[in-house]
Amino acid sequence: MTSKRMSWNAGQESFIGLVKNETFFYVVKRILQALLTLLLATALSFLIMKLSPGDYVDTLRQNPTISPERIEELRQQFGLNKSWPEQFGLWLWRIFTQGDFGTSFVYQRSVASLLWERIPATLLLAIASLFCTWAIAIPLGIIAAVKQNQTTDRILQVISYTGQGFPSFITALFLLIFAQITSPLFPVGGMTSINHTDLSWFGKILDIGWHMILPTIALSITSFAGLQRITRGELLDVLRQDYIQTARAKGLPENRVIYVHALRNAINPLITLLGFELAGLLGGAFIAEQFFNWPGLGRLTLQAVMAKDQYLVMASLVMSALLLNIGNLMADLLLKVADPRIRLES
Repeated sequence: MTSKRMSWNAGQESFIGLVKNETFFYVVKRILQALLTLLLATALSFLIMKLSPGDYVDTLRQNPTISPERIEELRQQFGLNKSWPEQFGLWLWRIFTQGDFGTSFVYQRSVASLLWERIPATLLLAIASLFCTWAIAIPLGIIAAVKQNQTTDRILQVISYTGQGFPSFITALFLLIFAQITSPLFPVGGMTSINHTDLSWFGKILDIGWHMILPTIALSITSFAGLQRITRGELLDVLRQDYIQTARAKGLPENRVIYVHALRNAINPLITLLGFELAGLLGGAFIAEQFFNWPGLGRLTLQAVMAKDQYLVMASLVMSALLLNIGNLMADLLLKVADPRIRLES
């Protein structure tokens, strides 16, 4: 009995310590805020869908082979004959009680199954673009700061301004023209080749990676240009600080001064931008997926909007908002890890 009581007390103390932990409290608070954000985003998307003229069934009236009786049956089947508050309330109730996002009007399938098919492709593209952006922009930003006002810095600034001046859809158009000129070097249709199922596991990875090249570049160029400029500016601010001059006066190697002392303090604002970068990439994925026929969430959402597929649009926006909230939360937690002096509550 004594050992059981001791283990119970230890477990109770651990639970109390977890609840009082700053990170745990912050994560719980952010989750509650995210739930409110998701609810508001869903309500706004539902309202916009309803305020736009017509619905999915109205498009079927243009088909003379579908009788008015059948159209009325479809309205009842999809719940479109109910009032707006009833439709929205029933949809939320099914989510909370059954985890059911409804049925797609167009695909006649569960909305959840469609989302689970498309989300991995969008995340793969966004994460690959994020990795490429940071792997290239951070080193070039450091070089530009170290070589301030020299020829290298000026060339990098021209590249940065040029990259920021090209929106994602313009970049995608240029890449499509480039793919046409160099055809069949770069594939632009879909995520895999026709013979994908016949390839080995390593061949399948290479095949998907080869199809990702152009969409990833289209997503990365604008983000890369902005991040390079921010890295340069933040590092220059840190390099002008007194403690950096003191470290140099003590005879520390220049590489140690830059990469250990200066970069460690300049990286904090960049980590803060990580969540916004992910948000921007997920938003830009709509354009890249449409241009390059990438089977992701953005392309599915755009097609659902065009077809007035109400429940699919709402569920897609919920998933997009959820991914953005997760990205911002991860950025805040990474900032805490990089600099323990930072308090999450502030």
